[in-house]
Amino acid sequence: MTRALITGGAGFLGSHLCELFLERGHEVICIDNFITGNPANIQHLIGREGFSFVKYDVTNYIHIDGPLDYVLHFASPASPIDYLEKPIQTLKVGSLGTHKTLGVAKDKGARYLIASTSEVYGDPLVHPQKEDYWGNVNPVGPRGVYDEAKRFAEAMTMAYHRFHGVQTRIVRIFNTYGPRMRIRDGRVVPAFISQALRNEPLTVFGDGSQTRSFCFVTDLIEGIYRLLMSDEVNPTNIGNPNEMTVLQFAEEIKRLTGSNAPIEFRPLPEDDPKIRRPDITKARTLLHWEPVVPLQEGLTKTIDYFRRVL
Repeated sequence: MTRALITGGAGFLGSHLCELFLERGHEVICIDNFITGNPANIQHLIGREGFSFVKYDVTNYIHIDGPLDYVLHFASPASPIDYLEKPIQTLKVGSLGTHKTLGVAKDKGARYLIASTSEVYGDPLVHPQKEDYWGNVNPVGPRGVYDEAKRFAEAMTMAYHRFHGVQTRIVRIFNTYGPRMRIRDGRVVPAFISQALRNEPLTVFGDGSQTRSFCFVTDLIEGIYRLLMSDEVNPTNIGNPNEMTVLQFAEEIKRLTGSNAPIEFRPLPEDDPKIRRPDITKARTLLHWEPVVPLQEGLTKTIDYFRRVL
């Protein structure tokens, strides 16, 4: 049985990854320190054959007994509210955490995958965003702690590949949603759904004309798994290319929840991207992957989850 180490495994994406790996016959070692992860996300996996959990901060030296086949580094605050409240931890897990997890992969001869982000493109001047676009990032703005941590993580990952010969993969993740998102993580999906269910005003920043593209979590995790098992070393976009404005999205949430809540406009945060849409030509060609879950179906499942936890 192959063994996978998944950092940030109690987070939104990490917990779904743990499930997928177990379902496909891998043993999983999940690491999380619960800064933003949630024990409830992996509670159903505790005691399951092949699953083990370690509470640990991956910015420290990591020791794993026995062989390892895969290392997936998903530990990081991942929403604006998190990395604005925890800027130092965000920088450390992107730099020191990447260094430590790459060290484990090198030591064990394991294949390594780093969870990067569409934020490496910043407020893009190219649309849609292809992997060969270098981005438009403000390194000293409030979002820079996340953007530059991920850009550094990509650079270090490629350095370990080129200098040490580590088998590495880089996934650039675009907006993803689904069950186990945190209610107060500050991103548009949990914000709008929780506000609509409570019949509170839906807070739209700016005039709502900025665009986002939303990928359901099961689609994303499948794409990540295929990338890990592929031979592709360079960054690969995984996301949904169907683009809509934030205002359109707010109206869709109101419709699906049956909410009559008003929409409240607030000032646009500094360096907030005005457009966001992945070019997934590479994923389609190399991985034979594209999203299959329609937005309404995915949102319905997500809203059902939020009804249970609110």
